[in-house]
Amino acid sequence: MTRPIRLEISLPAIRHNFLLTRRHSQARSLFAVVKANAYGHGVLDTAKALADLADGFALLNIEDAIRLREAGLDKPIALLEGPFDAAEAAAMADYRLCGAIHSQQQMDWLAKGSAKRPVDVWLKVNSGMNRLGFRPEAAIAAQARLAALPQARAAAIMTHFATADDDYGVAEQWQRFLPVAAASGLPVSAANSAALLRHPDTHGDIGRPGIVLYGASPFEDRAGTELGLRPAMTLSADIIAVQQLQPGDAVGYGRRFIADRPMRIGVVACGYADGYPRIAANGAPAAIDGQACPLLGRVSMDMLTVDISRLPQAGVGSRVELWGPSAPIEKVAAAAGTISYELMCAAAPRVPRVVRD
Repeated sequence: MTRPIRLEISLPAIRHNFLLTRRHSQARSLFAVVKANAYGHGVLDTAKALADLADGFALLNIEDAIRLREAGLDKPIALLEGPFDAAEAAAMADYRLCGAIHSQQQMDWLAKGSAKRPVDVWLKVNSGMNRLGFRPEAAIAAQARLAALPQARAAAIMTHFATADDDYGVAEQWQRFLPVAAASGLPVSAANSAALLRHPDTHGDIGRPGIVLYGASPFEDRAGTELGLRPAMTLSADIIAVQQLQPGDAVGYGRRFIADRPMRIGVVACGYADGYPRIAANGAPAAIDGQACPLLGRVSMDMLTVDISRLPQAGVGSRVELWGPSAPIEKVAAAAGTISYELMCAAAPRVPRVVRD
């Protein structure tokens, strides 16, 4: 493929970010969250890079868990939403997977399995997120039912915070969850990336770092680099044409940008079909050799345009960093009204990937 666009993944950055998180954590163990293809970074590459560091891995799809097992990874693997049917509950036993149990239906599926290979389960408590889990007043009864199932073994109790990353904090949810966790006598898993950095009293026994592993901040007011993290994903593409604008000239669909002075713009081989957000605003950060060349005009399917008026050395063939060390993904996401998680996960399969170790 000759189209000049690429997505570079830095495995050393992921390792650095894990070790930095470990230094912040008071949890006994850390399960690296590698769901959604490791937030777009590649589940197998990421898991192998962390195989000697992480105490376990957490993900969503049992297919990914089986891939890791078949690739030789022997660390504990947790399914964050548990099984989706009885066959998956049986496969959890076959592949030595643990994971969340958040409903009576999932317990019914477990009950159909073999008592010879009980599944380690994490009892999930709905402490206020109101997505998955048993309400606190029902959690102990759920644990009792688990204890009566020879096909299952309660290995942890877990919850998930809705506002660990903002000023509302976690106190309300933590106060609901903590008495239930204490009564259960089980190891506790509650802290996500934001809680691991901001709420040390919630770290418990098993931390679940996600976005921080990939170099982005979980907080709106701070970039990952300000936390000591290193970006693990760089999206870049080359300039394939240069246009000279005069005052009054418009750029792209919808005439969203109109020049107010003579300008040079670079047309870049990247568009929303590659995962760059169409809604990104004028001025979204981009860089050439570390120098700013902000986005101008509306992003189209296969191209976007940047301002190279102050970069006389830039021209056809110049590489434009669309997010990465010089164009923080958090700032690109903010310019598109979204979060870095979405941009990482949205990078399109058609973009060639280069994994650096």
